[in-house]
Amino acid sequence: MFGRRKRREVPELNSTSTADISFMLLVFFLVTSSMDTDKGLARQLPQPDNRLEEQDLLVKRRNVMQLRLDADNVLTCNGDVITPRDLTLSVADFVANEAGDAEKPEMSEREVHLFGKCKVSDRHVIFIQVNPKATYSAYFDMQNAIVAGYAKLRNALALRHFGHPWAQCSLEERDAISLVYPQRISEQDWQDALAGSPQQEKGGKS
Repeated sequence: MFGRRKRREVPELNSTSTADISFMLLVFFLVTSSMDTDKGLARQLPQPDNRLEEQDLLVKRRNVMQLRLDADNVLTCNGDVITPRDLTLSVADFVANEAGDAEKPEMSEREVHLFGKCKVSDRHVIFIQVNPKATYSAYFDMQNAIVAGYAKLRNALALRHFGHPWAQCSLEERDAISLVYPQRISEQDWQDALAGSPQQEKGGKS
């Protein structure tokens, strides 16, 4: 009655399939999980040239398109409220200045490879001022609208001169078109912008 009881042995669990189950769960969560992707700006920067240095250039008022994005995500172009869709058309019209409007950018006459002597829009500046409280989405839409304006001009020039769209242009053709319609975008710190309209900008293009 008071004898020593026999200890019961607990059977071991069969863990042979544990690795397979873990792998299946991992695959399941990878397939069903949603992952956020960061947005970026599609920009191709020019090749670095050590011979070039930044110079302070005085920009005439007619050559400047001034864009402001305030804390409420309200976008204005030269003081007038504008939507990103209308901004694309405004940028294309401003940069090209096909009618030779005295209120729009001056054009230079230069020798361009594959085009010969032609007018190029190398004096305009799209000047951006963004409030730090503006959302990245609004900033992203504004930048995309600007790039779309340049793309509209470059695509039309490619069709007119080479007979095919920009997407089918060779690197040589794209370089030539980019010289006719270079991207000239300048962005100023919001605090500096509060002082007034820009009178002096850093020259640059892409």
